[in-house]
Amino acid sequence: MYSPPLPLARARMLSSSEIEKANPSEMGGLEASLLQLVQQHHQSSLALREQIDKAKKDAIGIAARVSNVLVEIVNGGVQECFINEKRIELEIRALASTIFRYTKQIDQWLSASHSINSAIKEIGDFENWMKTMDFDCRSINAAIRNIHPA
Repeated sequence: MYSPPLPLARARMLSSSEIEKANPSEMGGLEASLLQLVQQHHQSSLALREQIDKAKKDAIGIAARVSNVLVEIVNGGVQECFINEKRIELEIRALASTIFRYTKQIDQWLSASHSINSAIKEIGDFENWMKTMDFDCRSINAAIRNIHPA
């Protein structure tokens, strides 16, 4: 697997007091310089690692905050949809009960109009019967007058 190249470590320049403290006669001159370079590299690596860890923690914190904001935005829309859905369901129930009530009222009106129609038919039938009876009575009366001239 390919790993990206690490940034070059910067060598720290020794101050004159540090150079004076490092006595080349106590340590070999080359060995002391090499040891000093290794220590500087180690310290710069630790400092760089701390910076990277700090940057990583900051990035994770920022990502968490962004994630929370996005979740709140999405949940806000979902919550609004849920509230609207509940309102619509309540309206549907109210409309269903109103429709049921109107259906019963229409059935009552249809029954009443059917009763009125039946009564009107009966009146018409009675009127027709009366006319028939009147005609029959006149026919009988005419027949009796023809048979018995007064």
